Amino acid sequence: MAKAFMIVGTGSDVGKSRIVTALCRYFSQRNVSVAPFKAQNMALNSYITVDGKEIGRAQGLQADAAGIVASEHMNPILLKPSNPYASQVIVRGKPIAQMNFREYRETKHEELKKVVQESLAKLQAEYDLIIIEGAGSPVEMNLKDRDIVNMKVAEWANADVILVADIDRGGVFAQIVGTLQLLTEEERKRVKGIFINKFRGDLQLFQSGIEWIEKYTGIPVLAVFPFHPLPEWEEEDSVALQQKPKKKENADLDIVVVKYPYISNYTDFIPLELEEDVQIRYINDVKEFGNPHVVILPGTKNTMEDLQFLKRSGFQQKILDHVAQNRELVGICGGYQMLGEKLLDPELIESNVLSREGLAFFPMVTRFEKEKKTIRVKGETVHSKLPIFGYEIHMGMVEWTEKQEGMFLLENGTLEGFHHPNLPVWGTFIHGIFDSDHFRHEWLDRLREKYGLPPRKDRVSFSKRKEEMFANLEAWFIHSLRKEHIQFFDNDMIFQNI
Repeated sequence: MAKAFMIVGTGSDVGKSRIVTALCRYFSQRNVSVAPFKAQNMALNSYITVDGKEIGRAQGLQADAAGIVASEHMNPILLKPSNPYASQVIVRGKPIAQMNFREYRETKHEELKKVVQESLAKLQAEYDLIIIEGAGSPVEMNLKDRDIVNMKVAEWANADVILVADIDRGGVFAQIVGTLQLLTEEERKRVKGIFINKFRGDLQLFQSGIEWIEKYTGIPVLAVFPFHPLPEWEEEDSVALQQKPKKKENADLDIVVVKYPYISNYTDFIPLELEEDVQIRYINDVKEFGNPHVVILPGTKNTMEDLQFLKRSGFQQKILDHVAQNRELVGICGGYQMLGEKLLDPELIESNVLSREGLAFFPMVTRFEKEKKTIRVKGETVHSKLPIFGYEIHMGMVEWTEKQEGMFLLENGTLEGFHHPNLPVWGTFIHGIFDSDHFRHEWLDRLREKYGLPPRKDRVSFSKRKEEMFANLEAWFIHSLRKEHIQFFDNDMIFQNI
């Protein structure tokens, strides 16, 4: 059986995903066959494997960092919230039901416990080291009896545990001590180290704090990680949008992304965020609209409700006025569907509304179906033959009311997406479309020419920036290890059983 260790946190958003990504990179660079694992993930940003399975984006990114092909077993259960009370339940990459939390907890526990154990065992048979990520806090006392994602997984994997605390939010001593006290004695025995994340300032001033933690808990503080300056590429929920960078000094191309209530896959826009001349603004208040060069309607987990949000909040009229001024409008996946004439949900798959009128830019009708399409795609732009790639995740299928020419020609011969022949409006089902450097560069160059902006001096290679990010994360991890514990990750804990 492969060696495993687990990263658990004192709460949500303490940095578990980032640390697991760094660890995957660290060990892969030392020729260790390593894989990530998160039993159950709740996320709006997802990742499509090469065989069309849907998992959490963080686990896909962690697999990339490990230099391996992601599989559905790395995140066997994915919950995608579709409203405040229910989530789509995805098991081993495929949706099985739409359920509220009580129904999920009371009816699926034993079945999904077995799924988690089987996927974990499969990974342990294929790799030498499994780095497991917990979810939220391991001591939510009202949930512990049906735990399938935190300390129970450590038990099944016979994994040692490292506890991560977030010092940036304050109360780090209470976070650590409170979590440890609420663990059972057997669970506490598994905790072999503590990571303190998001530290700002002079580390020497915190030395007495480290000593207090180690003396009080008897557990070593293995590392203190400084607040990381790079974009949060492994973000999984919309809370992270509140931490997006503000105004860039040299950005003269203004792009608004509408942050409606059920926004999903907003990681589509990371390549645009990395462009120095592009300012991305995520807004949910029409008063912040301004006069952008481009408006993007992103993906959504509830297209019908978010379309209603556009109408109710005043965004619809702003968007119509924006296009009337010959300014660009883009729709991605759910946002693309909104650009059509009508959305139909006769079986109430996505909402409790049978139909809604769309924004009526495109002669198309979207019908939501039970079968979910999840697939990676490659192709080229129809007119300029530029290579594109990405993935599709949607339950809405498009029917054209008038025959139209597609925007992209995919490898399987199908046409995808649409650009209005007379208006600056286009859309596509393809998530990750802006990852395609040639397409993104041409689009940005065209926009700059259209709006009379000077040509760009620098061009970002997204794949190179991604590799740089992994290398920087590895360096961040290594430099944050406390000297007296640096061997912890080479001998005592990791390699003794490999």
